Amino acid sequence: MSGHIRNTGPMQASPRCGAKTRSGGACRSPAVHGKKRCRMHGGAQGSGAPRANRNAHKHGLLTRDAIAERGQIRALLGQAWKLLEEMK
Repeated sequence: MSGHIRNTGPMQASPRCGAKTRSGGACRSPAVHGKKRCRMHGGAQGSGAPRANRNAHKHGLLTRDAIAERGQIRALLGQAWKLLEEMK
């Protein structure tokens, strides 16, 4: 043994990563300074999508306008079915 005292208290008291692992438990790695995740779960420099990521807006199927348009189409189809049922 080297004879020096180990001071591991600050390291053990550091905030932990908030990510959930594949096994369902919490990641026990220390979080990167100033972030909520460890270096493996998104706390590393340059990780994550860039700000104003245009790649996330590929098709527009889930925009408010598209959802509203589908609702209007559904309502028109419902009215058409009712009209057809009345004509029978």
